[in-house]
Amino acid sequence: MAPAAALLPLSPSPPHPNPTRRLLCRCAASRRGLAVHTAIAIAAATSAAAAVSAGEEPASSTPPPPATPAGAPPAKPGGVLGGIANTRSWSQYYGSGFSIRVPPSFDDILEPEDYNAGTTYYGDKAKPRAYAARFASPDRDELVSVVIKPSNQLKITFLEAKDITDLGTLKEASKIFVPAGAKVYSARAIKVKDEEDVRTYYFYEFGLDKQHVAVMATVNSGKTYIAGATAPETKWNADGVKLRSAAVSLSVS
Repeated sequence: MAPAAALLPLSPSPPHPNPTRRLLCRCAASRRGLAVHTAIAIAAATSAAAAVSAGEEPASSTPPPPATPAGAPPAKPGGVLGGIANTRSWSQYYGSGFSIRVPPSFDDILEPEDYNAGTTYYGDKAKPRAYAARFASPDRDELVSVVIKPSNQLKITFLEAKDITDLGTLKEASKIFVPAGAKVYSARAIKVKDEEDVRTYYFYEFGLDKQHVAVMATVNSGKTYIAGATAPETKWNADGVKLRSAAVSLSVS
């Protein structure tokens, strides 16, 4: 099992001297986007007891406060989801089997060598790709990253994982996605209806080493897709809603 710290390193990468910007698409809200925001709003208004009755245990023992009203300031750590911004006007990045919304003014900082990672030349072994996507704020203090891992690297199994529940319950899977020693602020299982099926996403928000992290993860065709947004704790009160919204905008296809 790969440690969570290896999936989402918390230290920002330095800016590339000549960053290559890839194609981003600015488009209206999709049916999936509406569904995920609706699901998140429902989850935020539900008590922790609802998660237990559904068979999922929150990774945090902190009781959730009432849902954040529209227009209210960002919630402090300890909320269920704290707050979600409307991301319809944000650019949308399409990667290999996934898409994610990118906060305004964030730069693409994926290293040039990562563009060709995962491909082979003349039979050479493919180099593993560290990140499928990586974006940073202008000061590089805030990061939004996407990592793709074969599910059997996270949990030993001979069967292809088709849903994130194959990796365990919300609480069991926290051992994969939340580093040891982290202070968990919230954890939720979110079900989103796609065009063909209902897909489950696991959301975790935690603090570690003076960093605040929001993680959204799901499974598709034997691959685990993990979107993580990080920032120093000192900046989360101001930018946490934006970063959390970027993480939960993850969609797979």
